[in-house]
Amino acid sequence: MGDEKHLAEAIGERQRLVAIAYRMLGTTGEAEDAVQETYTRWYRMTEPDRDRIVNPQAWLTRVLGRVCLDMLGTARARREHYVGEWLPEPLPAGYFSSGSTAADPLDQVTLDDSVSSALLVVLEALTPPERVAFVLHDVFALPFDEIGRIVGRSAPAVRQLATTARRRIREARDRAVSRTEHNAVVEAFAAACHAGDLAALTRILDPAVELRSDGGGFVSAARRPVYGADRVGRFLLGALAKQPETEVEILETTDGAAFALRRDGAVTGIVNLNVVDGRVRDVWMMLNPEKLLQWHA
Repeated sequence: MGDEKHLAEAIGERQRLVAIAYRMLGTTGEAEDAVQETYTRWYRMTEPDRDRIVNPQAWLTRVLGRVCLDMLGTARARREHYVGEWLPEPLPAGYFSSGSTAADPLDQVTLDDSVSSALLVVLEALTPPERVAFVLHDVFALPFDEIGRIVGRSAPAVRQLATTARRRIREARDRAVSRTEHNAVVEAFAAACHAGDLAALTRILDPAVELRSDGGGFVSAARRPVYGADRVGRFLLGALAKQPETEVEILETTDGAAFALRRDGAVTGIVNLNVVDGRVRDVWMMLNPEKLLQWHA
């Protein structure tokens, strides 16, 4: 009975574990791999060993943290061989809210903010220990001494890791706009693109705007970032002109309003905008079909 109880508790943790792993790794595929490895280690134990685990949730979280830490350590080397730009996987709004207790729409926005492309791009710039410390403490409220056992550092050292990560993230978030302003800029951006109006589009773009496009080597995409309002504007209008069969639809992602690119009804791309001070600072184009699987449901 004890093993059956622990098994049920372990299985019930799956959604939470995937949510943690996605924030650490940036794609649902890698998150699922990390969770699968965590469960593999659980099932490898003997029944008496599992019975000695008082808190399966804590055990699974600790092991998952170590698995993700190892994966983050090799991710940078793998991405050196990645074809073109690497971007985190965009997700539909409310992707991880199923089963949550967030009844207030504002609480839902907070949930989405913690898995937004804007946050994940900043997290990519952190060291693996900083990322693990921030996600586990600031998002999932694990105590520093527990995180220390995962990253192999003292609780004060982990506290410092989280403080450093929090400062870098706060700098990015301080420039963020409300969802209402974000969505208004998205609509103006869509209108300018639809009209093919380069002048109107460049007025919406920050002079230092950066466009990054992730095709993963599977589809055609810009291999390097495109910089500057004029170049980005021309790139976007040129891309749309070359694909007249592609339909552009505004929908909700974890970043707020964004764009789906559809061809024959299937989603072939998701375009997210990062809006700062009323203008588009970043354009993130996800074209890699392996990172669009959640949009085919």
